[in-house]
Amino acid sequence: MSEDTAASSEEMKRKFKEALDKKNARSRNGEAHLDGDSPVHATPAPQMKREFRRKSG
Repeated sequence: MSEDTAASSEEMKRKFKEALDKKNARSRNGEAHLDGDSPVHATPAPQMKREFRRKSG
């Protein structure tokens, strides 16, 4: 019985490894688009210091 579970465990590990390799290979095919420039360069509102007050009552 333990040989059967060990064999199925090895089979499961092999399947997961194959799926992970397939996923990683597919994600490597895309372009990085590092030369693109974002139209957003600054925040629209000035940064203000946040103020925290205790609730009274």
